[in-house]
Amino acid sequence: MPTWKSRGLRGSAFEEMLNRTNELYREKGLALVQKVPTPITPIEIDQKSRHITLAYFDQKSTVDYIGACQGIPICFDAKESATETFNLQNIHDHQMQFMTEFAAQGGVAFFLIYFTKLELMYFMPVEEMAVFTKRAKNGGRKSFRRDELKEEHYLSRHPGIMVPYLDMLDKYLSEKE
Repeated sequence: MPTWKSRGLRGSAFEEMLNRTNELYREKGLALVQKVPTPITPIEIDQKSRHITLAYFDQKSTVDYIGACQGIPICFDAKESATETFNLQNIHDHQMQFMTEFAAQGGVAFFLIYFTKLELMYFMPVEEMAVFTKRAKNGGRKSFRRDELKEEHYLSRHPGIMVPYLDMLDKYLSEKE
């Protein structure tokens, strides 16, 4: 089993931005999206602070968030990159399988990728990610560069909405029709 030790805060700023965005979307009646907790079994607990200091994951996590937007089931995973490339080691086969099956059932599955250095957020449907993961499995690059992405899938800034992904979801659904 994979173990966890002090890696739990990686990506926490982006996740907090998403949590606040999801709360705002819920308050406005636009979407109901929840963070999926990763099941862990604690091994060591600091008795003084009562914090878990060592644990193992009970099972492989599928996605970070799941919910519905205006009657449409959605699921997505939040990823970060500190550079202008994204390492595909961060995408796991079981995640792609779950998201592909979710989409096959009529839901929308996507990744939100935050390029932290550039302060840019990107909406990537699972079908787009599949192109890159297939390339890697066939011996190609094990990452993708930011300049390989669709310019129109970057999220625009909105006052009061930290990660305005519903605009891009709407655009994506319109493109699919």
